[in-house]
Amino acid sequence: METPVRRPFQIAAALLLAAAAVLFFVIGGNGTPTDASPEAGFARDMAKHHAQAVEMSFVVRDASSATDVRSLGYDIINTQATQRGVFMGWLQQWGLDQASSRPDMAWMAGHGHGGTAEKPAPMPGLATSQEMAALKAAEGKDAEILYLQLMIRHHEGGVDMAKGLLKLSERDEVATMATHIVNGQTGEIALMTDMLKQRGAQPYPSILK
Repeated sequence: METPVRRPFQIAAALLLAAAAVLFFVIGGNGTPTDASPEAGFARDMAKHHAQAVEMSFVVRDASSATDVRSLGYDIINTQATQRGVFMGWLQQWGLDQASSRPDMAWMAGHGHGGTAEKPAPMPGLATSQEMAALKAAEGKDAEILYLQLMIRHHEGGVDMAKGLLKLSERDEVATMATHIVNGQTGEIALMTDMLKQRGAQPYPSILK
């Protein structure tokens, strides 16, 4: 099986992010986030969001032999799995459970994301069960195109969530991570859009406002 090419600058960025996370664990922020805080909601929901991106990337890795798509998938697996570990570490550090009785996205309800605290808007960008089934059934170029279309929309959802956090929190380690997600995933959206064009395809309509 072909081994994906790892891009040195992305590996270095992931190492720097991990080092920054360790530093923030030591210095912390002002006060400890509560179970209902934007920080806790962001950590829990973004961990779920990242989990699907990792799953999608494993699927396309096995369905495609294209070096560029497999390399991108490998980068997403490593970056988002690392970030999920940071989110879980925050919750442990704050003395909070990894799961909550609060609905997904409740932390963004009433802050430009629609819904109410009791019935928040859906988590943005997630692939449906039908879309995941279609991706798992696809092969070759068809799998590459569907993966890129789904992942662009998925990244748009991640950017939306990260920007939402930045409006609600100034806690250093969380805001730094959110900024990193906005910048990193925006760059990957542009890259994936170009990869789709090379395959004669276009992204889905953008979900970003």
